[in-house]
Amino acid sequence: MLDRIIELIREQLHIAENVPITEETSFQQDLRADSFELMELIMAVEEEYGVKVEDDDLENLQTVGDVMDYIKDQGIDIE
Repeated sequence: MLDRIIELIREQLHIAENVPITEETSFQQDLRADSFELMELIMAVEEEYGVKVEDDDLENLQTVGDVMDYIKDQGIDIE
């Protein structure tokens, strides 16, 4: 799951291959993503995994690991 999410992040946020991304990577602090970019990323995650991210949950998705945990909490466990 981590590899695919990293791939989505690189596609949606236009992050170069040489920039390290881990579960601890922060979208805003480490990747400098703005709110529009984050919405694009969330939409891609929703489409990829068939989940709906509720507006109230968006502020809790600060890191790559947060997104992975959210997807897993929705009952999706893709390794």
